[in-house]
Amino acid sequence: MEARSYVVGTITRAEPLTHNAGNAATGGIWRVHGTRRTAIRKIARPPSATPTGSPNWQTSDVPDHWNYWRREALAYTTGFAAAAYDGTGIEPPELLEFVDRPDGAVELWLAEATGAHGPSWSPARFRLFARQLGAGQARWTDRVPAEPWLSRRWLRHYLAHGPSNIVWMRTDEDWTHPLAAHWPAAELRALWEHRDTVLRAAESAPRTLAHLDVWPTNVIADGDRTVLIDWAFVGDGALGEDISNLVIDSVTDGLIDAALLPEIEDAATTGYLEGLRDGGWHGDPDVVRHAIAACGAAKYSWFGPAVLGRMIRGQRGGNAYGAPLDDDVAELERLRGLVTMITRWASEARKDPR
Repeated sequence: MEARSYVVGTITRAEPLTHNAGNAATGGIWRVHGTRRTAIRKIARPPSATPTGSPNWQTSDVPDHWNYWRREALAYTTGFAAAAYDGTGIEPPELLEFVDRPDGAVELWLAEATGAHGPSWSPARFRLFARQLGAGQARWTDRVPAEPWLSRRWLRHYLAHGPSNIVWMRTDEDWTHPLAAHWPAAELRALWEHRDTVLRAAESAPRTLAHLDVWPTNVIADGDRTVLIDWAFVGDGALGEDISNLVIDSVTDGLIDAALLPEIEDAATTGYLEGLRDGGWHGDPDVVRHAIAACGAAKYSWFGPAVLGRMIRGQRGGNAYGAPLDDDVAELERLRGLVTMITRWASEARKDPR
């Protein structure tokens, strides 16, 4: 690693940080300790002739592609991320240095945000952040910026090319397997088989400038200030789309006690609606609640079938962020409340919110 003396001083240590290693756009993330300061170093890499990472997480040179490799660098270097929700209490990390690398990739050196990371938050802190986000997104309702590198129709393209491809529940025998009996299998199957209907409901919601990767590992509380990291997907999204992801991904990887899910859902929804009003949006709250339900059910339509399919086939594992899974039944019970909420959201999404 080239020493960035004008950023951190003499480098004394570099720690690899947990991230989605399957995403071909990410060439690595490190916490770099130096004699002057500590910083975060992140490499974004372009598509290559020899694909890397997961087939479901390939990157693109197309600026509005859901996984455009240079989007986060543009969000920081143009000042877009800093201005997006300015004045609400949400800030991106400070960009310390940007480097065009000889291999075609780019390097971001970011100030390390200090404070309480999302997995340690109380429901009350989720409510505060959701209120900040609502205030920020109110200003962009139905007037998403025109930057050509912002993602467009992100959710549809993510579902077409991302984790939906790991679903292996294909037969009646799969859906009637004894493991499936721990969950509302019929409702999960109906959602999976009619996911396009729910996706269309999500796409019909009022549009705003969305971050599109809001979850506990991407938020850090510094007092009442919230640092929001990882702007690689930012673009056009639905009102409430970020909230749906925040609620669901608060428990998917085992980072937060799943028993807190009802409190987190209520806190995040209530805070977001408060923030929309703070920001001058005076629409029907039920339209936003409908959008939260539709976006969450659509984005995670694959989740139940994927987890069940893996377990039925004896593929134990875990994820990059949580503990390894060594007891299928215990994991199914831990997530029962989550998949039940997703199926409830799917039912709500099929109703007319107006």
